[in-house]
Parts: sequence; C-alpha cells; structure tokens
Amino acid sequence: MSTILPLTLTDVAVRRRGKRLLGPVNLTLGEAGLTMIIGPNGSGKTTLLRVMHGVERLSKGHVEWSVTEDAARHRQAYVFQTPIMLRRSVADNLRYPLHLLGLPKAEVETRVGRWIARIGLEERTGLQATRLSGGEKQKLAIARALIRKPDVLFLDEPCANLDGASTREIETLLQNALAEKTRIIMTTHDLGQARRLADSALFMLHGVVHEKGSAEDFFNAPKTDELQAFFRGDIIA
Repeated sequence: MSTILPLTLTDVAVRRRGKRLLGPVNLTLGEAGLTMIIGPNGSGKTTLLRVMHGVERLSKGHVEWSVTEDAARHRQAYVFQTPIMLRRSVADNLRYPLHLLGLPKAEVETRVGRWIARIGLEERTGLQATRLSGGEKQKLAIARALIRKPDVLFLDEPCANLDGASTREIETLLQNALAEKTRIIMTTHDLGQARRLADSALFMLHGVVHEKGSAEDFFNAPKTDELQAFFRGDIIA
C-alpha cells in the first residue's frame, strides 16, 4: 500500500472571532522522519498540528494528501498533550482501535500482547486505564495510536509534565516507530528533546512558519534573529 504522504498545505489560514490564529501557511511535508514544531506559547503550533490532522476548521486554503481525504483520515493518528483514556482496562484500550478495523480476534490479541510488553505494562493489563500514572497513560495513548500501524502520527507535547524516566521511555517508543517507517509530526517545548529526535524542524511565530529546515541546519545555523533569540531563551514578542 502506498503512503498517504506527502502532505501539502496551500495558503492555509485559521481565524476565530476576527483574530488570526494561523496563516498564511504554505508547506509540504515529505514521506519520512520526524518533524518537530517549536515556538513560543500562542505561536500556532497546536493549531497547525490540528489543521494537518483535519480537525481544525479552515478559514482559507486547503490541505491535501496523496490519497483521498477519507483514505488519509483512516491512516493517521493523533495523541493529545493530556492523554484521553477509555474507562476500560489497559488491554481493552489497545483492543478498541483494532476492533474498529475489524481485525480477526487472533491478530487483535497478538498485537495487544506485543504492545503491552513494549510499553512495560504486563502487570497492569487488567487495570482500568484511568488509574495509571501520567507517564503510563501517555505510553498507552501512544501505543493505542501506533497499534493501528498508521502512516502518520501527530503528537502534541507528549512529554509535557513527565519526569525524565517517562520521557526516555516515550522517546524510545518514537524512535522505534520511526524505524518502522511511521512518519511523525510533533510539537514540543523541550529543545533538548527536539535536538535528540528531529530530522527536520519548523519554528512557528505569530501564526506563521517563520523558519524551517533540516535538523542540522535548523539547530546549528538558525537564519533568523527570532529563532536565534528563541534558542537563547529570550522573550519574543
């Protein structure tokens, strides 16, 4: 099966109550790697992510995949900053998306068992997912997204408010997903994490893509004064 990528945004803008939240954005994202979206609070990072995923109403422009919109919708996944848990067991949270796909029971159980082991929750299989710790919930949310084998995974600050050990485990999950050819597009405030994981990066400022490039060029040779200031930790108005 061919990938749903590239993803192309053309003259995209989002306005709410007369205020511009995003745009204009013209952008194409290719088929491989992890693209990190960084920028100050309120710069439009999450809005851009939601636009790409198709859950944000556009005021202008259009978003195109290499396949139909309906086909693309079923081959991507999105994980929120605060993970949403079904009020079911850990195992049932993982079974749910597979049941929606109509997979045979034997394959469902094989995938669920494999993913429970990958996220280290073997002893919590029957526990209601809402009782997990914050790091465990986020690992489960990412596993629940990846268990469907999506072409593209969108992540909004997946390690916000997590300790170092949980962050390390999640980064390992993401690196493994990249090795299995999942395309990842992610926001973060953690510049260390951005440097560790990114193949390419975007800098959002005032609702537009202010700078973009390969990770090496972006982090080591920023072109604009604003990105240089952001890396220094300056306040950017």
